[in-house]
Amino acid sequence: GEDCALALDVAASEFFEGGKYVLAREGVTLTSAELVGYYEEWVSKYPIVSIEDGLVEDDWEGWGLLTERLGSRVQLVGDDLFTTNPERIARGIADGAGNSVLVKLNQIGSLTETRSAIDMTHDAGWNAVISHRSGETEDTTIADLAVAVSAGQIKTGAPARSERVAKYNRLLRIEAELGSAAEYAGGSPFERLRR
Repeated sequence: GEDCALALDVAASEFFEGGKYVLAREGVTLTSAELVGYYEEWVSKYPIVSIEDGLVEDDWEGWGLLTERLGSRVQLVGDDLFTTNPERIARGIADGAGNSVLVKLNQIGSLTETRSAIDMTHDAGWNAVISHRSGETEDTTIADLAVAVSAGQIKTGAPARSERVAKYNRLLRIEAELGSAAEYAGGSPFERLRR
C-alpha cells in the first residue's frame, strides 16, 4: 500500500439489472448495501485508494451509503453519477454521494463550464479527476487543464497508444517548463479526503 495502490473503475451500470447488481459469473445478485459490503471487505484487504462508478448513476441512496461507509478511507469517484454536470454535482454534494468527480472537458460543453464544475467540486473539498474520453485524439488540452486547476490527478489510460502517450509527454514538458516550481501531487489528493 505504500509503493503501489489500486484504483478501480467498477462501471456498475454494466451489471445493474432490474434494480439489483448482478454478478453473473458468480451467480450472485446484490442490493446496493450488499455491494457496498463487498467494497468494504476489499478496501480492508487490499490497498485500494479509489473506486470509480461503484454504483449505478441514479442509485443516490446507495451512493450515500457507500460514502458514509468508505468516504473517509478512499476516493469515491462519480463519472456516470455526475457527467460533469453542475446540477448533478450539486446534488451529490448536498446528499453526500461520493467525494470526487471525474471531469471530462468535452462532456459539458465549454471550458468555462468545465472550470465552473471543477471549482464547485474543489469548493466542496472534493477531488476533481481530469479524464480523457473514448475516441480521444492526440490533443493534449486535458494535461494542461489538470495542471492549471491543480487537480493532482489525470486519467488517460496506459501509455500504450499515441493519443495517451501525447498527454503524458505534455505533462513532462509542463514539468520541464515549470522547473523547480513544479510540484508532484503524489498521494496528496487521497490524503485530503482523510481529514
